[in-house]
Amino acid sequence: MSINRRSVIKAIAASGALVGASVLMPRIAMAAWTKSAFKAEDQATAMQELLGGTAEESADVTLKAPDIAENGAVVPVTVRSSLAGVESISIFVEHNPNPLVVEFIIPAGTDADVSTRLRMGKTSKVTAVVKAEGKLYSASKEVKVTIGGCGG
Repeated sequence: MSINRRSVIKAIAASGALVGASVLMPRIAMAAWTKSAFKAEDQATAMQELLGGTAEESADVTLKAPDIAENGAVVPVTVRSSLAGVESISIFVEHNPNPLVVEFIIPAGTDADVSTRLRMGKTSKVTAVVKAEGKLYSASKEVKVTIGGCGG
């Protein structure tokens, strides 16, 4: 197989376009980022900034987290919802320095089922909030932390 100069230049140009697109995409995603919600120092403010209100407890939201986290740096959490029209799932840790931990945007037609690992500085209530058809639903659980993970 013979590689000529023109083939090499085309390959470099194509890969440069891919790299350029991948650099721009996070900026597009960040345009919708709610910085004030992630910087809020209390859970009520973070919920208000991100979601515009408070959520009601619902049996249609399932939050799975350990009763005791031996290491607050890696606390596994899973959130599921059987609600129709789920738009987003957000997770808050009440006593973290910044309570909003993550927001997942759920595309239409996708199962509302997410898993992640959280950092928790101390024992706290973990709250999952599901936004479905413009309404807010939640589930909470107290997680005891034996070794802190996020300071504060």
